[in-house]
Amino acid sequence: MAAQINNQDMLALKGYIMAQDGHKYAQLHKDTCMIDITHSNLVQRHIELRFDKHEKIEELKFRIHRQTGTPPDYQKLLIKQGGQVIGEIGKDDSKMIGFYGIESGMEIHCVDLNPYSASANGGYEDVSKIQKYKMSDEEYEKRKGTLRDWAKKQKEKDANFTLEKHAAAHTAMVNANRHYKQTGEAPPGFSFIDGKLTADEVENIAPPGEDTVAGIEVGDRCEVSPGARRGTVMYVGEIEEVGAGHWVGVKFDEPVGMTNGTVKKSGKVVFDAGGDNMGGFCRGKNVKIGDFPERDLMDELEDSEDEL
Repeated sequence: MAAQINNQDMLALKGYIMAQDGHKYAQLHKDTCMIDITHSNLVQRHIELRFDKHEKIEELKFRIHRQTGTPPDYQKLLIKQGGQVIGEIGKDDSKMIGFYGIESGMEIHCVDLNPYSASANGGYEDVSKIQKYKMSDEEYEKRKGTLRDWAKKQKEKDANFTLEKHAAAHTAMVNANRHYKQTGEAPPGFSFIDGKLTADEVENIAPPGEDTVAGIEVGDRCEVSPGARRGTVMYVGEIEEVGAGHWVGVKFDEPVGMTNGTVKKSGKVVFDAGGDNMGGFCRGKNVKIGDFPERDLMDELEDSEDEL
């Protein structure tokens, strides 16, 4: 049973959307009908397929075959209206669709009579039945020409190279080129060398040290930027797999993070965040310690409704 709508704005919106529902087929030719096709083995529903009432049942069955995979000889066709069976199409395929009084908005439900049908038991729709290809980490490690292989070669040239730094530099260059095309000038941090836009060299910056997490202890309540996300400190220290320097592991009150407390690259469990996207590895400068209780979402909703 459909839930009753009491909100007047929602009722008005529903009325606007459904205003023409009773006339949606008014523009169709009298010999044309638009019907839904459903199938006993399939969740999929083919919506408003167009038919000429003078078409033979044979053509209807061929179209159902193309849509569902069930051959005509194995089709039992039921006529439905409003979810209720009101008739059945006979075995004489020479009769026309209009013979059965089929009109727009009705449904033809195909019962697959083939006991060996490939569509049975989710054969066409259940993706869990598909055997997925999985490559072991050891096999991927041996492959040449992969992203990991390329990153290793770059690391041999530059001990400080990381994919994160490379991605950030590439993004910065793309934005710099966009800035130049729009303004005709090199943005801050970039210069023209031999006529080519080039990033200025910067001194190597040491990774965040222990001083950046001073005063932050496991169990502290905190608020993390960006987004003023609240949570509890679960870890303080270095995580080599994530990046150089000191990190703060935070278990958020809501699923607004990017981890569950496990390092994706290595599978190392740093802390238990209690679920996907419930945790984050954050730099100390983005973590503010204080009295940050969990937010009451219902209180926030009530306040917003009182705001004019």
